[in-house]
Amino acid sequence: MNKVFQIAQIISAITLIGLILIQSRGTGFGRPSSHSSSFTRRGIEKIVFKLTFIVAAIFIVATLLPFFI
Repeated sequence: MNKVFQIAQIISAITLIGLILIQSRGTGFGRPSSHSSSFTRRGIEKIVFKLTFIVAAIFIVATLLPFFI
């Protein structure tokens, strides 16, 4: 059972690193870099942003759950 959590933790960690690296600060996917104060996420940016939080939650659960089982 412990191996399952380790595998889930490794996969979620690699996925989380990838999701964070494809997000660039201040610019969107395919948008030019501008100094606009208004920024809303649309399309794929919004999906990647939300997916980052989901994968982070999976990583935290996979890390902490073995201590309680």
